[in-house]
Amino acid sequence: MLATLANIDSNFSSLFSHARHYTDSNILLSSTLFTGRSMYSIVIYPLNKLFPLSEAIPMEPREIKGLEIAAKTKLTRQGKSNLWSVPSQTNKQEKYTVALDAEKPSCTCRDHEFTSNRCKHIFAVEYTIEREQTADGQTITTETVKVTRKTYTQNWPAYNAAQTQEKSQLQALLYELCRNLPEPEQLRGRPRLSLADIIFASTFKIYSTVSGRRFQSDLQEAKRRGFLSKMPSYNSVFRYLEAEALTPYLYELIATSALPLKSVEHDFAVDSSGFSTGQFMRWFDVKYGKEEDRRMWLKVHLMCGTKTNIVTSVEISDGYANDHGYFKPLLEATAANGFTLKEVSADKAYLSGENLLTTLRHKAIPYIPFKINSKAQSTYGPKSTLWTRMLEFYNDNREEFLSHYHKRSNVETTFHMIKAKFGQRLRSKTLTAQINEALCKVLCHNLCVVIQSVHELGIETHFSNEEAA
Repeated sequence: MLATLANIDSNFSSLFSHARHYTDSNILLSSTLFTGRSMYSIVIYPLNKLFPLSEAIPMEPREIKGLEIAAKTKLTRQGKSNLWSVPSQTNKQEKYTVALDAEKPSCTCRDHEFTSNRCKHIFAVEYTIEREQTADGQTITTETVKVTRKTYTQNWPAYNAAQTQEKSQLQALLYELCRNLPEPEQLRGRPRLSLADIIFASTFKIYSTVSGRRFQSDLQEAKRRGFLSKMPSYNSVFRYLEAEALTPYLYELIATSALPLKSVEHDFAVDSSGFSTGQFMRWFDVKYGKEEDRRMWLKVHLMCGTKTNIVTSVEISDGYANDHGYFKPLLEATAANGFTLKEVSADKAYLSGENLLTTLRHKAIPYIPFKINSKAQSTYGPKSTLWTRMLEFYNDNREEFLSHYHKRSNVETTFHMIKAKFGQRLRSKTLTAQINEALCKVLCHNLCVVIQSVHELGIETHFSNEEAA
């Protein structure tokens, strides 16, 4: 090995050493085989620390194994004492204790008990200590810090009460929301169900997650409790979900259902997520020259509070719509609903001077991270001024910025709550019915959040701006 290296540099043999232990025929830290030959590791020291190999002292086999243990395993010192725990090379579960006495070190291994000489574990500890000392003799102390993940306490009595009573209380809250809806005038045709009954039955059907026929028993119970004026058939529920006239009422009810938490929520987050449908579209694959069927899906854009996950505003679009354009209407709808905004978090897809300025005009601080190629601007008036200041704050106070931006993860939790409870697939066949079904899922989520907040936060369920203020 050294002969080969010496061919590169005639002075090579005098540039390598490990403390005082290496010789020409004894340079070894590991014995990994590579293409049929042994691989050797050599430690290179500064020239002023080295001396010719002819002055080195031969290494014993125990010293070589001690070097290997020190290089490959972790040795642990027991407090500030001279006791060290050294893992066994043959049994990973077994450890030996080395007492590093300056005059007579000892080890609990059988080799030291029989010979009373320095064993490989003692050499491993000595090499570890030598390795952790600097050139001026100071000892480098390595401390293991245990990172504890931050956890949040759960009020289990309140949580259990909310979950066990949720279905019953949701019907009462849904009836309270629907009963004051204005009844549209019907000029012709067969008399239809009241608007309150239509929305109650459709939303309660989505909450149940069962088929329309199995849902009939739930409707019968709701009729018995006085939440329905007339019992609809399962086909009527399906037909009413396909009505375009139902969509604006669902948007309105979602905004109204968030009002009880108006005094609780001040920090908000924006994001979007897709809901798959049962329909497919033809997709021509250019690479393989064939057509494939791909599932169609809708995208739900929403703004939610970061404390309770209540949805304050929502928009529905096709699956390929750009997220950026929905930030402003969601923000303005939340502000118009009477919420006081202090912070708004969103990911980089919503980054623009217009969105930053819109947030600031509503007296809130936008926490939208900048892209790697973002630069200061000066040509767009107030947008450029705000953009540049936020960019400087993002670059100079990254840790503080991210501590606020981290609240954005709550909008991911909101989508998970909706999909886990009410499904991530839209069962309806027509586009209008799919939009209404997605809005019903959001409305059911809001009612569940209100019920949880009633038990945990003690809020009152007033669905009006005057009473909730």
